Amino acid sequence: MTTPRTIKKYPNRRLYDTEISSYITLEEIRQLVLDNEEFEVRDAKTGEDLTRSVLLQIIAEYEDRGQPMFTSKLLSQIIRFYGDSMQGFMGTYLERSLQVFMDQQQQFRSQLNNMLGQGPWSMLNDLTERNMDMWKSLQQGFLSAAASSMRGAAAGTADQPKKDSKS
Repeated sequence: MTTPRTIKKYPNRRLYDTEISSYITLEEIRQLVLDNEEFEVRDAKTGEDLTRSVLLQIIAEYEDRGQPMFTSKLLSQIIRFYGDSMQGFMGTYLERSLQVFMDQQQQFRSQLNNMLGQGPWSMLNDLTERNMDMWKSLQQGFLSAAASSMRGAAAGTADQPKKDSKS
């Protein structure tokens, strides 16, 4: 098991990544999360674990931008669990529920990719080929019907007796 990457948080609120020996931003920490990198944020002076508070700060910033994920009603319901006898179970329940949701989402994406082929371009190519085949079929049917109609019309005039112009 590898040790998690250590990010030190200084009193001036700056974050220092000890692995790359450089200061980083909250956005870069978010990228670590997206990349599934294991890390911990520690207070540079006391060594206290600040990971949760930094992650909550990232969530708060994203909730303030654009379309929030958490409604006021959902946040109120979560707050009501603090101090409740079920508080200890709530975090585990939410974590497992989210994992089930992510597993189902992955299965859905996998099934969709299998149905659609390798990607949108291959699907578009297949659709285009099917449309071209249908179009050719339609054209051949139309031309056959037109040729048949013209032959029938020509044959029909040939079978009819010629009219006498004296009538």
